[in-house]
Amino acid sequence: MAVPQRPNFNRPPGAGGSRPGGNFRSRFPQNRKEAEHRINHHIRVPEIRLVGDNVEVGVYPTQVALKMAQEQALDLVEISPTADPPVCRIIDYNKFLYDKKKKEKEIKAKSKTTEIKEIRFTPNTDDHDFDFKAKHAEGFLKDGNKVKAFVQFKGRAIQFQDRGQLLLLKFAERLAEFGTLENMPKLEGRRMLAMIAPKAAKKK
Repeated sequence: MAVPQRPNFNRPPGAGGSRPGGNFRSRFPQNRKEAEHRINHHIRVPEIRLVGDNVEVGVYPTQVALKMAQEQALDLVEISPTADPPVCRIIDYNKFLYDKKKKEKEIKAKSKTTEIKEIRFTPNTDDHDFDFKAKHAEGFLKDGNKVKAFVQFKGRAIQFQDRGQLLLLKFAERLAEFGTLENMPKLEGRRMLAMIAPKAAKKK
């Protein structure tokens, strides 16, 4: 009966394959995204310049600055790594990131592209249709969009320009809480137009 061969665990380096429990770093390359700031023990320069509140501004050994941060239950955060020596602050890093993210979100919201929404009327628009369209326009203005309201004249209806102007002025007055009339209604071809811009959001 043939005796099964024992596996050879004494292969010379580079003989192919890999042994269990091999080099962890080679199997998992360190390609993680770098943190936005170096903080606490990740700051490995011998000394730093400390600035901010509740500290005496100056150059400190990094270990001394770390101890100061620990005593305040805060973080030592490198804010200017290219300075000589690097500049650090003692702050609550999680709160710092939260405030930064909130500010970026506000800036993004303010830079949102304004759209123009159209609301169409006829000279004979009844009260029910008027109210329905006014509610739609109110929603557009609350979302920060402009509203282009116009009265479309067909055939002989062009003779009712005064009626169209009054309707648009009434519409602008209805929306006065949410938007501002940019110009008086004016006739362009067979349409009378009025543009209403959203009011700036009130601060709470």
